[in-house]
Amino acid sequence: MCGDSTPDTPRSPRLLLSRRHLILGGFAAMSVVAKPALASPPRPMAEAARALQFHNLHTGEALHATYWERGRYRPDALGEINYLLRDHRTGDVGTMAPALLDLLHRLHRVMRSHEPFEVISGYRSPKTNAALAARSGGVATDSLHMRGMAIDVRLPGRALRDLHMAALNLKGGGVGYYRKSNFIHLDVGAVRRW
Repeated sequence: MCGDSTPDTPRSPRLLLSRRHLILGGFAAMSVVAKPALASPPRPMAEAARALQFHNLHTGEALHATYWERGRYRPDALGEINYLLRDHRTGDVGTMAPALLDLLHRLHRVMRSHEPFEVISGYRSPKTNAALAARSGGVATDSLHMRGMAIDVRLPGRALRDLHMAALNLKGGGVGYYRKSNFIHLDVGAVRRW
């Protein structure tokens, strides 16, 4: 047999060393390859999609939209959200900030809810905002609602104080607590509370 020795004939020292080195070298190579994989923590799975559900209390309209998918925002879904969150008094449609949608998405996940956000106020036209500010000292004359950076919501099945605390913990912007009116204000401006 080629390369094999018979029991009577001792193997050549060179052949034994070669096989040992080959076997030991193979184990060493496997351990070098295996170590980095074991040492590094597993990567979290990439988020496949982000969706939001809304129920506009003034128009009665409802929407479930996947607004972010495959690493980018979906213009069609953003348009549907903008329309649902329009100024219900004038019909003006604004552009809601994607950062606000992301903040709402995070809040919804933290609250572990399957219910839609009930919308009290989304986008506000300057005309509507001026009228509200004239009637109430609680409405800012330069409200972030006019820039699509704020929303007033509640979440069915979740206590308002819990929603408020969860929003504060996210530190994504301003959070207002309106217990008597049963909603929280959420915006992506400076981090503050009231």
